[in-house]
Amino acid sequence: MNQQKRRRIFERLAEAIPNPATELKYRTPFELLVAVVLSAQATDKSVNKATAELFRVADTPEKMLALGEEGLKRYIRRIGLYNTKARNLIALCRQLLEKHGGRVPRSRRDLEALPGVGRKTANVILNTAFGEPTIAVDTHIFRVCNRTGLAPGKTVRQVEEKLERYTPEEFKKDAHHLLILHGRYVCTARNPKCERCVIRDLCEYPRKKPVSGRAQGRSQVAG
Repeated sequence: MNQQKRRRIFERLAEAIPNPATELKYRTPFELLVAVVLSAQATDKSVNKATAELFRVADTPEKMLALGEEGLKRYIRRIGLYNTKARNLIALCRQLLEKHGGRVPRSRRDLEALPGVGRKTANVILNTAFGEPTIAVDTHIFRVCNRTGLAPGKTVRQVEEKLERYTPEEFKKDAHHLLILHGRYVCTARNPKCERCVIRDLCEYPRKKPVSGRAQGRSQVAG
């Protein structure tokens, strides 16, 4: 895939998704950080349901630390891996208070040093909370980049590095959300909706569904 085609892909996705944003509900960088940690191997819908109650009583590191692990578990027990996540979040809150004055740090190094926070979570926080042009690669983005030929790679890191190299500068800030929403609602893992895809003619997926007439249409995504 050449750079001209990549630019056209992002142009079309940006037109189809004019306000790309996370579907996690949050008000502060801390709430976003908690939500992203909870979202590992869980749906945004299940996380939003849990945090709607959790953030009413614990929307700061101090309040969440005061809940303790058992208290926190009561709010997140319907989310996968909730025992490990509760342990990590309590340790995370303690570290935020002890080392960062209760604030979410803005550096990758400090973010990745927090319990339960890896490179992908750090990229999400840097991008969504602080407006940095980082691109977090989740399962949706990994699939879209490999399936379309946009930024193929055998590992998440390879895909991320190619996206950083090939994504036009003006689209880097929104690339993460453009690709994740396209993957979540159009370029799905099973039964991709090729007939609704705005980049169908640019996609290099060899097993695209045949589309007849004018059925190509535009992507229909949330957000």
